[in-house]
Amino acid sequence: MDFKIVKEMLKKILLVTFTAAVLACHAAPKPQPMVQGVNNILPDEKQALVCKEIVGLIENYNYKKIKVNDSISSLVLDKYIKALDPYKYYFLAADIKEFEKFRYTLDDDFRNGELSAPFYIFNVYLKRYNEFINYAFTQIKAKQNFNSTETYVYDREKMPWTTSKATLDDLWRKRVKYELVNLKIAGTPEDKNVETLTKRYEALKSQASKLNNQDVFQTIMDAFTETIDPHTNYFNPANAQQFNEDMARSFEGIGARLQLENEILKIAEVIPGGPAFKSKLLSAGDRIIGVAQGSGEFEDIIGWRIENSVSKIKGPKGTKVRLKIIPVGMEMSSKPVIIELVREKIVMEDQSAKKKVQTIESNGRPYKIGIITVPAFYADFKAANAGDPNYKSTTRDVKLLIDTLKNKDKVDAIVMDLRANGGGSLVEAIDLTGLFIDKGPVVQVKDLRNNIEVNEDTNPGVAWSGPFGVMVDRLSASASEIFAGAIQDYGRGIIMGTQTYGKGTVQSSIDMNKLVNPSMLQRLAALVGKNAGLTGTNKEGVQLGQINLTMAKFYRVTGSSTQHKGVMPDIEFPSIYPMDKIGEDTEPSALPWDEVKRSNFTTVANLAPVKPELIAWHKARMAKSLDYKIMEQDIADAKKREGEVSVSLNEVKLKAERDSLEAKNLAKLNSLRASRGLAPMKKGEKIKKEDNFDFILDESLRIMTDFMQVTDPASKGLVKNQGALN
Repeated sequence: MDFKIVKEMLKKILLVTFTAAVLACHAAPKPQPMVQGVNNILPDEKQALVCKEIVGLIENYNYKKIKVNDSISSLVLDKYIKALDPYKYYFLAADIKEFEKFRYTLDDDFRNGELSAPFYIFNVYLKRYNEFINYAFTQIKAKQNFNSTETYVYDREKMPWTTSKATLDDLWRKRVKYELVNLKIAGTPEDKNVETLTKRYEALKSQASKLNNQDVFQTIMDAFTETIDPHTNYFNPANAQQFNEDMARSFEGIGARLQLENEILKIAEVIPGGPAFKSKLLSAGDRIIGVAQGSGEFEDIIGWRIENSVSKIKGPKGTKVRLKIIPVGMEMSSKPVIIELVREKIVMEDQSAKKKVQTIESNGRPYKIGIITVPAFYADFKAANAGDPNYKSTTRDVKLLIDTLKNKDKVDAIVMDLRANGGGSLVEAIDLTGLFIDKGPVVQVKDLRNNIEVNEDTNPGVAWSGPFGVMVDRLSASASEIFAGAIQDYGRGIIMGTQTYGKGTVQSSIDMNKLVNPSMLQRLAALVGKNAGLTGTNKEGVQLGQINLTMAKFYRVTGSSTQHKGVMPDIEFPSIYPMDKIGEDTEPSALPWDEVKRSNFTTVANLAPVKPELIAWHKARMAKSLDYKIMEQDIADAKKREGEVSVSLNEVKLKAERDSLEAKNLAKLNSLRASRGLAPMKKGEKIKKEDNFDFILDESLRIMTDFMQVTDPASKGLVKNQGALN
């Protein structure tokens, strides 16, 4: 969404050349302290520039209007150390004491683009990490006593930092022992367990050796921006590309999901409809060992980081890529097969809105209910701006699904499933709401100058006017809360689930390259290439990444912010997620809740009279429901386990605990299966996909049948208002 403040900000910033900022990259930085015994990772000039500009953006355009000072510096240091070593496995107390000298200097350093201190801290971490990985190798082959009464403390977050390396060695000895006893309990031979764990730690060491300064810089900026607020985030170039592809639900490439296995790039899945699928030349399990662009030379990608390999395989639609393949089932020593593919635009349908229809019997009558699952509020803005009439978006996808449900499936009601939907495009939240209400305000937005803009659905008419429900949970956030809040405020449908996340802030995505004069980028590219020992740069030039900057807060049409409070459902379920650990109100840097003036809007219906009856029927079913009873027990058990920080290393005791837990879970599962007329499961047997049962969804659909029965059938489930103005 283009807010006036964003336009003004970008217009102002783009007039600045940042000559001084770039030239400052040539100024002598602080000497980088070197850590002995490790290949030190160092910052580069483009990261210095990005860091400086992020400080400026935060101080001038973040909604908090915050000054980056010594207090912020102290918080950043603590968050950064915790990000590297949350359970205190690596750093020693002496390391932490040494890092204290940086506590009140990071603010000035970041303002100057100086990154030597956090990079030094990371290099110390990397040294400790490699030391303990190497120590673990010695313990994997050591003789183990699985009959001892030792205990392994796996969660040391609240414990003091260890004062000696010997104590940390002992912690790692116990960690290795714990992994070995787990493998032993699983029933595999001892020599096989040693081989399995050795490969596991070799993979960890290999991945650590591939870390680069972009990884370190991302971690540093995460600690910095999240100290300001939870949703101001910097993305390095690779992460920025992934974020934008996720938002667009599309990318350009061959149409395959890839994973790294033992240093080899492997095809995990071939996406239907893509070039790889249509060619019939690739299968899941095939391994890619080389990549060439068009008729160019092959590059051997064995041992590469997965994102580097993927960047070579992806590319603009219409371009050719050649791959060296070792087909699935063939030895790695086999002669590779060379294939050629033409890249296309791939639409990720499996991550888009989907529909299904279920029939619920109630009081002797069948009700057909359409369920639309929306995983995120996505939109391909690039395609839309280019005039593509078929650009991907949540609203467009849902509109097509509604048309099918209404005209082909002939459903009686629709339920929108927004569980675990973390949000996305604000524009999509507004447009999607417009499919269910006539014209009117949907959300209010207050910018950092306290100007309030009311964003409305301006399209007359609705796609669905019948009975409607929305499912939410603790992971439903941001755009999901705008949509659910508007549906609730208008009386347009019933909200079912748990209190939502409580994210009531608006972020604007800013391409960092657009803040810098192109000629300066060319000079910076030459400087980075020279310092890196390169003869040139890639054809895209230097990429600086992207920042999603919190620049506004949104409010419901009633004037209430969803910040902290979220949306409270009309029909409430217990939360399977810990409310005291997940949610905006658990974030120390989150903005507070507040209110603005109520908008003028006309409600669709007054549902207040029917809610008590719906709640009563829901509670009556839950009192008799075995699923509900077991869900409550599972939540209580999870709460009890939250306080556990250690585990026994005694094989007999640990196996008895595991067996008891497995037996308990199997008994619960079989009692539920018996209640649904299914055959009992045996130990180790896998549940068939068709046997999975979504209790929350099933009960939500029953609430919808109640809703249809207590409201006027002629109006298909709505208690109409007579022009009530709110």
